[in-house]
Amino acid sequence: MRRADGHVRDIWWRRRFAEEARAERPDLAVLCLLVGAAADPAFAAGGEAGLDAAQTELDRLAGELPYRPGGPRQWAGAVAELLGERYGFRGAPPDYRKLESSLLHAVLERRRGLPILLSVVWLEVARRAGAPVYGVALPGHFVVGFGPPGEQVLADPFDGGRVLSEGDADALAVRATGAPLDPAALGPADPLEIVVRVLNNIRAWATARPERSDVALWAVELALALPSHPARLRYERGQLLVQRGDFLGGAAEFDAYAEVVGAVDERAAEEVRAQARAARSRLN
Repeated sequence: MRRADGHVRDIWWRRRFAEEARAERPDLAVLCLLVGAAADPAFAAGGEAGLDAAQTELDRLAGELPYRPGGPRQWAGAVAELLGERYGFRGAPPDYRKLESSLLHAVLERRRGLPILLSVVWLEVARRAGAPVYGVALPGHFVVGFGPPGEQVLADPFDGGRVLSEGDADALAVRATGAPLDPAALGPADPLEIVVRVLNNIRAWATARPERSDVALWAVELALALPSHPARLRYERGQLLVQRGDFLGGAAEFDAYAEVVGAVDERAAEEVRAQARAARSRLN
């Protein structure tokens, strides 16, 4: 019975994620909470009620912000005072080693997380209060922007909402890439771009822990449910299925990927088909 219940929950969050990702205006908070449902069976067991509770907490926090505090810098300061100072939302290096640092419901509870998930909290709370706010995908470090691009004020939720100077932002880019900040990186990131980055972080976490191929698999499968995704994710899913003993499923994914690759590189496609045959042979 427990296994059947788990299967029903699995179907629920997968279907709900795919529907939300294809909505005309995808809800960033809902998508991030559904990623949490994939990772945390206890949270998934709450179903829609669990999602509603997390959304209610974001609403509650937004209700504590002052009404229209002023321009972008005043908004940045007000949100930092509430979330960073009063409630202690921020990050630290050990948070990079924890899966829950990439799960919105856990970040709301622990008040700790990766830069991008803390930024999601900042975005959702500030947006509900009417702030002109959006995500900014700096190389290697996600932050939030207040005000129109070009006149924006950047804040770093990982550092409690510290306002960044132009030199601070450039230093973050140099640290991540070795090159100065490209002004194009300062534009608003849309919800699906943010979700892709969250899933990429989770896949990187799981890749460093081969025993957590289960996490890598559901992260790939959620990425495949997005309206736009790289074809190579099919190959990655095939590898994970074979690693987990689903040789037929893995072979089918290899064959599907080979069909795509064959249109541009037949030699590479044949190598993938050979992997499919090798996977099937392991059944004998």
